[in-house]
Amino acid sequence: MNDHVKGLLITTLGVLLVVPDSLFVKLIVAEPMVTAFWRGVTSGVLILIGLLVFQGTKGFRAVISGGWPSWIYIILIGSTAPGFVLAITHTSVANVVFIFASMPIFAAVFGRVFLGEPISRRLVYTMLVVMVGLGIIAYGSGASEVASWKGDLIALYVAGAYAAALTAVRVVKDISMIPAIPIGYIGVALVLWPFTAPMEPVATQWHLLALHGIFIAGATCFLTLGPRYISSAEVSLLILLESVLAPILVWAVVGEDPGVWAIAGGVVVIGALLVSNLLVLMRGRSRPV
Repeated sequence: MNDHVKGLLITTLGVLLVVPDSLFVKLIVAEPMVTAFWRGVTSGVLILIGLLVFQGTKGFRAVISGGWPSWIYIILIGSTAPGFVLAITHTSVANVVFIFASMPIFAAVFGRVFLGEPISRRLVYTMLVVMVGLGIIAYGSGASEVASWKGDLIALYVAGAYAAALTAVRVVKDISMIPAIPIGYIGVALVLWPFTAPMEPVATQWHLLALHGIFIAGATCFLTLGPRYISSAEVSLLILLESVLAPILVWAVVGEDPGVWAIAGGVVVIGALLVSNLLVLMRGRSRPV
């Protein structure tokens, strides 16, 4: 098996593991911050143990030495854990994952503002179409029983936070930020601990809490390893699978109908990103080596 095929398989596995994330949030009967607490603790501890076993503490020392970009990354990644749970709690899963799909747009804007990177004409057109799609989703939230503009705004924050975190990482490209993930996840869980009653759902839902953490930890590891072997366009295309599969899974299991406006807006957002990434992929393959 060559590296390209290995990268495709590992990344696909990571995407498939992250697909049930929103379903777990729907299935776990607990206050949103309790779910966020266990999501951070279980996945953070599992990733922490794996890093200590295979790398020791050198990775953590490198992250700490990274200065302010490392801490920005840790804080932003940590904040996405409760942000994701709150978004899923207050709006439909379809709205959340379709809004998350716009993350590359935020990344491009932040790259331009903070790193001085140019934005191509292709990306400008993509941004405009994505904004139309997000507008359709927002309009539909006012007419849907399972969606809310409050949840949509939280999802928009999470997408922006992820993109900002990735932008901060690019300032310290030579440092692996994988050890920063358990610091952020466990750190936000410790912040939430005094304000929640985390032990309440353990007696009856420990299996859901554990599986949730295992899936997130596995997805994090595979989505970190896989993209090393394939292009960013291929990674973006594979990650779009979550935007398609997550709402279908939640619809099938708990019967959450996203509504026609969410589907229409999602088609616009995903279609724009799909065409944009395919163009990049085709141009890359057409260039002579």
